[in-house]
Amino acid sequence: MPGRNFNSGGQASKHLKNMLHDPNRVYVFDTTLRDGEQVPGCQLTTPEKIEIARELEALGVDIIEAGFPISSPGDFQSVVEISKAVSHPIVCALTRANKGDIDAAVESLQYAKRPRIHTGIGSSDMHIKTKFNSTREEILERAVEAVKYAKKSVEDIEFYAEDAGRADVHYLAQMVEAVIAAGATVVNIPDTNGYCLPNQYGDKIRFLKENVKNIDKAIISVHCHNDLGLATANSIAGLQNGARQIEGTINGIGERAGNTSIEEVVMILKTHQLGLHTNINARNFYEISQLVRTQMRMPVQPNKAIVGSNAFAHSSGIHQDGFLKNRENYEIIRPEDVGFPSATIVLTARSGRHALKHHLERLGYNLDKNELAEAYKNFLTLADNKLDITDEDLTMLVAGSNISVNIFQK
Repeated sequence: MPGRNFNSGGQASKHLKNMLHDPNRVYVFDTTLRDGEQVPGCQLTTPEKIEIARELEALGVDIIEAGFPISSPGDFQSVVEISKAVSHPIVCALTRANKGDIDAAVESLQYAKRPRIHTGIGSSDMHIKTKFNSTREEILERAVEAVKYAKKSVEDIEFYAEDAGRADVHYLAQMVEAVIAAGATVVNIPDTNGYCLPNQYGDKIRFLKENVKNIDKAIISVHCHNDLGLATANSIAGLQNGARQIEGTINGIGERAGNTSIEEVVMILKTHQLGLHTNINARNFYEISQLVRTQMRMPVQPNKAIVGSNAFAHSSGIHQDGFLKNRENYEIIRPEDVGFPSATIVLTARSGRHALKHHLERLGYNLDKNELAEAYKNFLTLADNKLDITDEDLTMLVAGSNISVNIFQK
């Protein structure tokens, strides 16, 4: 097999010992550079991937899936260069369950300080029959052979049971038990098509946790897609039922409707008392979100949770009034906690007097009750005809009103 042998026997066992020492630790596996790059039009150059990888390291992700080496010379080289560029995260390379893929992955990881092979095969009858034209027995044999072959060169082996969301749970348990016995240190249970409801997916993870006799020898990972908008909910359900690794992307980008959004899962764990934690530096979320948006030339929808431009914007008068009285009335996350510049009070025709007063005072204008009432009447006329109200608009509004205003001393 090409490349040097990484099978020192220490890295994966250390990983599992850490998990046993802290059973509430959730490992974060980022696949922005692999699954995320599968979005049409979002292909990255190797230097762009390296820049994102370094920011992922600063964010504190535990594993970076750097690419699918056999897929192209460019992807192979990106895994090589990312392996050189980062020190702390595990660098992971994806393969199918065949020797050629695994050989390419081993070679691409030759400079990785902490290498991982991510190999696997379909587990649902749909995939077994219509994708592989095979049988459960043959697929199980191929899964075990792939893990054993990869294990000859790399100690840390993650196995993915593709389309596990639609797989028969008893067959899935048989597959998981077999690949762990063959040497897998992480077992990935993907909801590849975003099919499951959260209770279904959580039940599947719990079944594996309770019925696979050697499950304590591996970490259960969740990899959920967003075809029905349930990727984050399913990932949380998986964690609540025993999974301790989540796989996702920055901004939730990925194949079709996307992957689990890492920033959403991390902030859910921070916001709710689930007893689970990560090593993520959440204050870096907004910065890396903007970097991924720019490098991948893929806009972030304004209403995207955590990092969207409207995530901390308040425009309704009722919301604005409550926010100005106590920000926690309408904010369960502080913008600074995720590196967001600041919360904003957006002036629209739906805004109330309190919001207008806030912005006028910000500009130095101190209006009494009657003056504010007249200014607000004129403001509503302006806002009905102009979508974007600027500071210049407010200054002209005050100057054009028949009111005498006091200017704050600055």
